[in-house]
Amino acid sequence: MEKENKPIYILGIESSCDDTSAAVICNNVLLSNVTASQAVHDAYGGVVPELASRAHQQNVVPVVDQALKKAGITKEQLSAVAFTRGPGLMGSLLVGVSFAKGFARSLGIPLIDVNHLQGHVMAHFITEPPVEGAENVQQIPPLPFLCLLVSGGNSQIVKVNAYNDMEVLGQTIDDAAGEAIDKCSKVMGLGYPGGPIVDRLARQGNPHAYKFAEPSIQGLDYSFSGLKTSFLYSLRDWVAEDPDFIEKNKADIAASLEFTVVDILMKKLKKAVKQTGIKHVAVAGGVSANTGLRNAFHDHAKRYGWTIYIPKFGYTTDNAAMIGITGYFKYLDNEFCGIEVPAFSKVTFK
Repeated sequence: MEKENKPIYILGIESSCDDTSAAVICNNVLLSNVTASQAVHDAYGGVVPELASRAHQQNVVPVVDQALKKAGITKEQLSAVAFTRGPGLMGSLLVGVSFAKGFARSLGIPLIDVNHLQGHVMAHFITEPPVEGAENVQQIPPLPFLCLLVSGGNSQIVKVNAYNDMEVLGQTIDDAAGEAIDKCSKVMGLGYPGGPIVDRLARQGNPHAYKFAEPSIQGLDYSFSGLKTSFLYSLRDWVAEDPDFIEKNKADIAASLEFTVVDILMKKLKKAVKQTGIKHVAVAGGVSANTGLRNAFHDHAKRYGWTIYIPKFGYTTDNAAMIGITGYFKYLDNEFCGIEVPAFSKVTFK
């Protein structure tokens, strides 16, 4: 139940990696979501932390300004400021955290710290304004539900009991799924970021053309380091026989790589569904934009009777809308933080 009759406006700020994003939520409805991306990292084949933090410093003020203007409100109407506290790149986080603290203090409104991983899961609760002539059917998963959280830095199976009660059932013991794809893409010389490039090539290739090693890990935990090693050694042997092997077969290689990663992810998720008996299953994080993974979700829904929840593409990558909606629920429960709270880089749900 809402704590006050007047609208609750939450400004969300996300700066955990290389995207500076700001969003405005009114109650649980998204009014704006503005993101500034950083092309400067493309030439380096990955995010350069120092360059990322400098770009955040340049982008945070104009991004917040645009988010407020698009939402049609003034900063004085804000009820609270929610920000990504971590995990992420420390330099990038500090820019967003510092801005949020100063902005909230200048307005005399509360601060709300948000866990980046929790935000990805909560993206499923974002409600958009109704569009005239459209069906506007929003599927929000009922509690509890399972969520496969997959990104460049994290691979986890999470049981979501409430917005503030998420239990990690399984997680990667080494590399994340997105990280494995990006690094394999880099070995192939495909460019950065590797995920979208591999996705595009995989649509044109044969997913069963090549076999790569799948790990044998107990329980619901993941491992992708063995896959990377298998991929690297296979490529090395093929290129030794034919220097043009990658160029000639890159679509089949990409499709086979994607198939292997998705197969690893879905086998564990299927096991989690069986163990918990929960058939409401969601996916979140940057890798949830992958076409192969989305297709696998639809396939499992048909074969095993799952009810699936797949976010819009705009809510898969890092965005402030997910921070804002998490902040809204925390605001309703008076879960505010002090100005002294530090950013954190370590992966955790605590």
